Amino acid sequence: MSNATDPTQALPPSLDLPPHLSAHKYFFVCTLTVAAWDTLVLSPRSWRLLRTKGWPFLKIAYHFLRVFMPVEFTIVGVAFFDTKWSIDTCSHFYLFEPICTAILLAVCSAVHVIRIHAIYDKSRNVLTVMGGLFALQVIVTAICCGFYRVTPLLEGQGCIAEPKHNWVGLYWLSATLLYTASLVLALQRSFRSLKDKPTSYWKLMLRDGLNLYAAIWAVNMVNMLFWFIITPTGPEDPIRVIVTSMAAVLTTSMTLRIILAVRGSLANGGSFAGRSGHAQSNPSHAVSRPAPQGGAILSLQHPQQTYNVPLGVEPKARDWADDKESDQIAEVKGDDVFPIEEEGASTPTHEEGPRGVQITVDTETDYDAFAKK
Repeated sequence: MSNATDPTQALPPSLDLPPHLSAHKYFFVCTLTVAAWDTLVLSPRSWRLLRTKGWPFLKIAYHFLRVFMPVEFTIVGVAFFDTKWSIDTCSHFYLFEPICTAILLAVCSAVHVIRIHAIYDKSRNVLTVMGGLFALQVIVTAICCGFYRVTPLLEGQGCIAEPKHNWVGLYWLSATLLYTASLVLALQRSFRSLKDKPTSYWKLMLRDGLNLYAAIWAVNMVNMLFWFIITPTGPEDPIRVIVTSMAAVLTTSMTLRIILAVRGSLANGGSFAGRSGHAQSNPSHAVSRPAPQGGAILSLQHPQQTYNVPLGVEPKARDWADDKESDQIAEVKGDDVFPIEEEGASTPTHEEGPRGVQITVDTETDYDAFAKK
């Protein structure tokens, strides 16, 4: 009988994979594909960001995540797919992914803390909540890294780190709590802005990047299902960590886009995209007055200082130097001031005083010039 038909002839361990391990390998290929695609697609925007002036934390975090994430999972992929990777080598390498992923998540979470703090106008309460969750995440992930072990696979089947105990899932639970708070606070801030400027929910989602926060939350919640609900068939079953790599890659990818979606300067987390241009505190008043040499002057009256900006010069019809009225500036009457208020805002009373931007245009007509014609 030929050896090719001998049923006792077994496949090598690298090909004879259990179902969950086989699914893990296919899923990790998808993870590497997403990481490579994301790095390629963001290259033009990354180059434009690199050329901007200054190095605020969000810019540093962006370029760090963009380089660190693909490098980490490329190295992890080599250990996972190399059939010549020995068990002894794996016993010295298996902590690489938990430690590097903890660093990756810490930087992503710091971006969320800074960004949420910024859109809430540097609220101390928001900073306390987000900062406390961030500190909890860093401490928990650092402790949990010491409770991983090598998955007892056959040589040639890959090198995978898995938790020693069920409670090690706190590693990902701590990060999921922070991303849940980030999503809830981002939603609250966006919905609150609808009172000042109503818009459709679709435009609201795109304007404030709510889809990015939701994607991060969703992938981390799916990861929680694998950690705490799905039961492995044995110590060699890596089903608990099958989604961890994809969760880290998508969290990083969406966080990069949150940084790119920041309006204005990246310093101090940027500003809220839905902020109205109306200044509630410290209002400035704009008044247009005639200039001594013709034209008009836009007078910007700030509580601390007044700025006069010429709006243009009219053709000189006569010698304003001989005119006594040239030295007089028209006074602004209360009835000639029209405040520009936000939609839905109440009109200020005389006791409250003017609010917002006030524009008054005073013009003079040279009737003598028309009479000569």
